[in-house]
Amino acid sequence: MGSFDFVTIFFLVAAVVIFLQLRNVLGRRTGNEKPPFDPYSRRDSADPAAAPERGKVVTLPRRDGTEGEEGTYASVDAFAAAGTPLNESLRRVVDGDPSFNPKEFINGAKLAYEMIVVAFADGDRKTLKNLLSREVYEGFDAAIADREAKGEVVKSNFVGIEKADIVSAEVKDNEVNVTVRIISQLISATYDKAGKLTDGDADTVAEVNDLWTFARDIRSRDPNWKLIATESEG
Repeated sequence: MGSFDFVTIFFLVAAVVIFLQLRNVLGRRTGNEKPPFDPYSRRDSADPAAAPERGKVVTLPRRDGTEGEEGTYASVDAFAAAGTPLNESLRRVVDGDPSFNPKEFINGAKLAYEMIVVAFADGDRKTLKNLLSREVYEGFDAAIADREAKGEVVKSNFVGIEKADIVSAEVKDNEVNVTVRIISQLISATYDKAGKLTDGDADTVAEVNDLWTFARDIRSRDPNWKLIATESEG
């Protein structure tokens, strides 16, 4: 037998010995082994009734009304003092739409406000149509059309929103209406077709006070709100 065959047999024997040693140390799988420890698993998972599930963002109210108010109206109470008319009206909104969160709504309303103001100045009808009710869109569209017919151009710069608060809320049939007072800062100037300034000031930041009402059908799966009314407070 040559040296090559001897070396080959030597390594084969060594491999078998090593395998047998590992088998004795690690043992055989019997099918009854415990799963590896997961440091992120719940320690009380062996008894599901011992504690409520974690990770749920929204706790839906029970049909019998026994769901604790602290959990159901927590976001409302954090936004408006309990016992006030605004708190009570927001609670009725939550009754109709348990996913409603006043703070998150305000953030969305501020974003929608900026988009609508900028779109109106730019004459962007496509954006406006997605954010406005049919009646409000028709009013905005008519104003844009009148501006276009006169050859006017609006140059606008949205500076930001200074303050935004919910002032009222109600549920009408299956529609939720929420009115927001928004104080914003805007630079806006309107020029005629000859380039002459006819309204506003290109160098002055103006404070704008608006009352905007947003609505959503709580029967719809569409989570988006639409602007249904506008009012200027000067």
